[in-house]
Amino acid sequence: MTDVKAEARAKAFARRAEAFAAGQGQAAEILADFLAPHRGKVLSGYMPMRSEIDPLPAMAVHPGPVGVPVIVAKAAPLRFREWSPGCRLVEGTFKALVPEEGAWLEPEVVIVPMLAFDARGYRLGYGGGFYDRTLEGLRARGPVLAVGFAFAAQEMDEVPIDAFDQRLDAVVTEKGVTVFA
Repeated sequence: MTDVKAEARAKAFARRAEAFAAGQGQAAEILADFLAPHRGKVLSGYMPMRSEIDPLPAMAVHPGPVGVPVIVAKAAPLRFREWSPGCRLVEGTFKALVPEEGAWLEPEVVIVPMLAFDARGYRLGYGGGFYDRTLEGLRARGPVLAVGFAFAAQEMDEVPIDAFDQRLDAVVTEKGVTVFA
């Protein structure tokens, strides 16, 4: 399965880079509208890297606490540090920017970055398993909404999955929203 996922990642990186070059259109506005019914809930977004679609405008208008992921150890679930527009950021693991300080939050809604997704609601990540471990742990404690955020061009026929891969509840792209039953 490792080779299959590695090949899928290589192709997905290329598709995402092409989509990124074309621009994200109204994706952040669509994401903000989708999140609107979840006002007041703790939201986790992410600081976009490389060619990832940018959730920051939607995070900035969320009426409630917002956190971003922090990698605390290899093979461990993510933790989420409180974020707000303009907060001081420092370089974290894998060069991801994280707030220098702030409260630790437990999200009820998680915006999930990815390389690819499919019509079943599965995503292809970077291979560290951080979001799968995190979603599994959060879901064991209670309901959490996992919202993939991607370019429509990142959809693939079928994401290769393992037993530990966590399914998304929805995917938001510049073309709209898909909710998985």
